[in-house]
Amino acid sequence: MVGTYGLSTVVLGWLVRRRGALPERVSAADVATLGIATHKLSRLITKDAVTSVARMPFTTFEGPSGDGELHEEVRGQGVRHAVGELISCPFCIAVWVATGLAFGLLLAPRATRVVGAVLTAVTASDYLQLAYATLQRVATDGGGS
Repeated sequence: MVGTYGLSTVVLGWLVRRRGALPERVSAADVATLGIATHKLSRLITKDAVTSVARMPFTTFEGPSGDGELHEEVRGQGVRHAVGELISCPFCIAVWVATGLAFGLLLAPRATRVVGAVLTAVTASDYLQLAYATLQRVATDGGGS
């Protein structure tokens, strides 16, 4: 897995250099968008109920783990286990996701900014949905009186 990541990074880095696509600096807005988009895409890959079908060969369902998220245990040995660890851990996959988005920003900036904006909007929506549900619960429980 580390070799795959390393080789991919080297190849993409070579492509960026060949195209002269390395900018002088990255804007704070791009860093913020990439950070939020990385968070969301990492959770979609590793925890979302809808994407569990892609994790199924590598994990075993254990139960729910929050709103729309699942807890799964890694199964198998060798490469199967390594892939399971990667695709069930949001912290582990975040490095891969951030690297992919960063190279996307260098090689296809307009498309990557759109994807980043969508993922950032979904993240904002998620937090608003959770806040709304919490406020509803507080109101139903008597407002804490």
